[in-house]
Amino acid sequence: MAKHTLSVLVENHAGVLSRVAGLFSRRGFNIDSLAVGVTEDPNVSRMTIVVDGDEYTVEQVTKQLNKLIDVIKIRELDPNDSVTRELALIKVNANSSTRSEIIQIVDIFRAKIVDVSKNTLTIEMTGSADKIAAFEEMLRQFGIKEMVRTGVVAIERGNQVIKVTSTEENEE
Repeated sequence: MAKHTLSVLVENHAGVLSRVAGLFSRRGFNIDSLAVGVTEDPNVSRMTIVVDGDEYTVEQVTKQLNKLIDVIKIRELDPNDSVTRELALIKVNANSSTRSEIIQIVDIFRAKIVDVSKNTLTIEMTGSADKIAAFEEMLRQFGIKEMVRTGVVAIERGNQVIKVTSTEENEE
């Protein structure tokens, strides 16, 4: 099975997330990742949903989502024609003997230290899910105290856009 990223434009009002999550639950589809945020239009939110499954599963999910009144448009994003990112905040044990080694790893991964205490460093990392997993693995030796990840957000490359209107812009 493969991971599929769906970009779903929905009306921005209360209860939409609950209805979408409920649809997945009722149908027995598993959500690998779900991120929601308002778009350039304050009346519209974009859900980036990553599902793990075959083409049939993605087709069924899409058909069911299209039945929801709040769903405006759905598009499966091609991994080669889209940019995907995830954010992670990781709190790791750090003492005077390990702090410099952790800072070196942070620099190599182009991450950022966002909080420092006597015994911990909190690090912000943005990148692909694979890059974050590799970063997490490097930090494990120091003891990860706490970690939170946003889930994937994605957008199509170049001039391709997913619009609310029925005409899509695909300019060269």
